[in-house]
Amino acid sequence: SLVFAWMSMTGEENPFYEYYDEILEICREYDVTISLGDACRPGSLADASDLAQIEELVRLGELTQRAWEKDVQVLVEGPGHMPIDQIAANMKIQETLCKGAPFYVLGPLVTDIAPGYDHITAAIGGAIAATHGAAFLCYVTPAEHLCLPNLDDVKQGIITSKIAAHAADIAKGVRGAREIDDKMSKARQELDWEGMFKYAIDPELAKKRRDESKPEHEDTCSMCGKFCAVRSMNKALSGEEIDIL
Repeated sequence: SLVFAWMSMTGEENPFYEYYDEILEICREYDVTISLGDACRPGSLADASDLAQIEELVRLGELTQRAWEKDVQVLVEGPGHMPIDQIAANMKIQETLCKGAPFYVLGPLVTDIAPGYDHITAAIGGAIAATHGAAFLCYVTPAEHLCLPNLDDVKQGIITSKIAAHAADIAKGVRGAREIDDKMSKARQELDWEGMFKYAIDPELAKKRRDESKPEHEDTCSMCGKFCAVRSMNKALSGEEIDIL
């Protein structure tokens, strides 16, 4: 918006576009990778996949090719707000128009009604986008659209983004992605709480929540207590008596 305001006031072309070749020369000299931003990215679901967004993506594809011809690497910025059913198609369009250049997305947020929870709306969209080809996820905090994020907002945003990326890696069959999930499953089957904390994406929170509600039986949690299905099955399979009364 600042560049647009300057263009409106002066009647001049966007200097980053006008002097793009000169910028590329500097980038090549100093081995700088540039990020091609999408100023016309959707700022709400109503804007998703509109003409301005797609026209800009065509231009970004041209700028990507010009950068490659100058031996400069690029990242291409992607949409910020988009309904779930449009995400996969947008990833394919970008891959085609930008010839496979790495695509990073700002979420995308899949609904506009969740201020305070936009780290979650972004993680939903990010998992889908990454599954369909996005190379990089820009994390979103709970403070998005509301205020400057604090330290806890940043932590929550990063963790939810990591969850989205990990879920996408599993879906894509990335080597090693499932290993930690399988280890977590084994720890749960064995009611190995230290193992569960070890493999949790946020061990500190996992330990804190368990400590806040200590169960009667140490090998269970306070949700089911002695009626824990895993505990009962383990006892049954080992021939132990099960206390269900």
